Amino acid sequence: MNEINEPLADGALFRPSFGARVRAWFFTGLIIAGPLAVTAWLVWWFIDTVDNWVKPLMPPALSPDTYLSVHIPGLGVVVAFVGLTLLGFLAANLAGRTLIKIGESILDRMPVVRGLYKSVKQIFETIFSQSGTSFRRVGLVEFPGKGMWTIVFISAPPAGTVSNALPAGDHISVFLPCTPNPTTGFYFFLPVTDVIEIPMSPDDAAKLIMSAGLIQPETQVALGALAEKAKAQKVLTSESV
Repeated sequence: MNEINEPLADGALFRPSFGARVRAWFFTGLIIAGPLAVTAWLVWWFIDTVDNWVKPLMPPALSPDTYLSVHIPGLGVVVAFVGLTLLGFLAANLAGRTLIKIGESILDRMPVVRGLYKSVKQIFETIFSQSGTSFRRVGLVEFPGKGMWTIVFISAPPAGTVSNALPAGDHISVFLPCTPNPTTGFYFFLPVTDVIEIPMSPDDAAKLIMSAGLIQPETQVALGALAEKAKAQKVLTSESV
C-alpha cells in the first residue's frame, strides 16, 4: 500500500498519522507474507503426511534416517511417486491386468468391502481419468429462481435407470457448489438447454466461488453478458411457443 497525501479543501495536504501508517504497513506485510506462509504450511503438511505413511513400510536399511543424524523430508513423496508410477506401468501390461482382475474377483466375494471398493474406484476413475470430461467444464444455470444465475460444474449425462426415468429429451448432470466451501453443494439433472457452458476453467470457477466474487477471473467480465443473452433467448423461446 502506498502512502497517499490527500488534498484538503484549503489546498493543504493531509498526512496520515503515524499509527495509520503503521497499520497500513502491517496489513501490507500481512498480504505479502500470509499467502506464502499458508502455502508453505500446506506443502510441509502434505510432505510430512506422506512421509509418515511411507516410512513404516520401508525397511530400515533403505531409510537415510538410519545412517544420517538429521531427518530428510520428502523421501516418502519420492518413494510414493515412484511406486505409483511402477504400479501403473505394471497395470498397463497383460500380467498386471490379470493380477488386478484376480484381486478384484477376491474383493467381489466380500459383501461389505465389495460395495465400498467399487464406489471408491468409480470416484477415482471419474476424477483422475485423462479422457473423461467430468468437472472439466463450467456452466451457468438459473438458481435459486428466475433471473438468478449461478456457476455449476458440468458432469456426465445420466445413464441407466436415471436416464430412463427422466422426461424425454437430452439431460446433463451438474454440480452446484456452495460458497465458500465448494466441496458441498447440490447435484442436479437438468435439460441440456437449461445449462449454458461458459469459457471458464474449473480453477477460475473455484476461486470465484470460494472468494464469494472477490477474486474475479478474466472471463468474469463476460458472465453478465452471457446471462443476459441466455435470458433473452429464453424470452424469445417462450414467446414463440
